[in-house]
Formats: sequence, structure tokens, C-alpha cells
Amino acid sequence: MSRVASPPVEAVILARHAESEFSVLGLVSGDPAVAGGGLTPAGREQARELGRALAAEPIDLAVTSEFLRARETASIALEGRDVPRLVLPELNDIRFGRYEGGLLTDYREWARRAGPSDDCPGGGESRADAASRFALGFRAILARPERLALVVCHGLPVRYAANAAVGRDPSSTIDPVEYAEAYRLSAEELDEAADRLEHWAAAPFFV
Repeated sequence: MSRVASPPVEAVILARHAESEFSVLGLVSGDPAVAGGGLTPAGREQARELGRALAAEPIDLAVTSEFLRARETASIALEGRDVPRLVLPELNDIRFGRYEGGLLTDYREWARRAGPSDDCPGGGESRADAASRFALGFRAILARPERLALVVCHGLPVRYAANAAVGRDPSSTIDPVEYAEAYRLSAEELDEAADRLEHWAAAPFFV
């Protein structure tokens, strides 16, 4: 049951960051303190294309994770527009523990075998904890006074939100999210997504 009666935010546009120096190499990066990871030339063009696609949208807030790749994507997409920025650590990518800086394929091999409550070895994060954290970030956006927010973060929170908004819980594997592709959700849909992620994270299981 939605807990937002008359949300200040009317809608959000979710987007994964554009191609980064890490992602083009197939490396995982879940620690925003690690240097590097800015956009590639192709990524900067993807961000510009996102900006062109959103040129007519009355965006009055830009929300990003702490990561350089997300902040750069938002800055390029909104170049020339006076849009306030908000950084939400709750929308950071999942923490990869011992796989940090390594190959995404190695992390995915572990993830396919692990349960939703299993912490990633080496100080990483479980997918249940990540889902709960993402929901907190979505709640923070829903409480904002702006009407339309562009939210640039990472594939996992975008996919979790998009799936949860249509009644799908997180699964052990997820459909990919294209770089800098826009997903529009109403405030009510984002609220329902946050509800679903919170409920799933409290008793997580993979079908």
C-alpha cells in the first residue's frame, strides 16, 4: 500500500551512468573512494545523447550517487541548464568486497551461487542489504519538493526500481540496463517500488 498521498515529486527519470573507464574493461567498482572511473569518450557522447533526449523535460533536480561516472553523466546531460544537484550515497553501486576492482564475470559467478542475504566476501554487501539501501534513497527523493528529478546512478538500483515498479522482486540474475537509457517512473510507481524492495529485503528469497 503506497504511503505517499500527495508526493511533492511527481515523477523521476532514472538512468544508469554512461560508459566508464572501469565498465568498458569489464571491471567492478563499488567503492567511490577509488580514484578514476570517469567516462570514456563514448560515454561522454552517450551522456550528451541523454541530454538531447531530455531537452524538453522540465527537470528541476539532478540526483546522483557518489561515483564520478554518475556525476559526470548528469553534468554532461544537463550542460547549460541551471539544475540543483543532490548526491545520495544510498544510490551507490553495491559493494563488491574482495571482487572490488576485479572482473565483473568473477563477481557474477559468486552471485549466481550466493543467496540474497549472503554478504559478498571481503567486506562486501548482500543484495538484500543493497535493495534496502536503494529503497532509502528512493524515499529521500520522494520527500523532495521538486516536481521532476533526473536520477543518475547504477544498473542495479535502476533495474531493481524498474522491476519492482511492475511487481517483480530482485532475482539472482538481472536483465542488463543500457548506458544512459532513461526510465520514467511516476512518484506513485517509485513509492510502490520502494515498498516492494523493503518488503523483499526483510525476508529475501530468489525464485
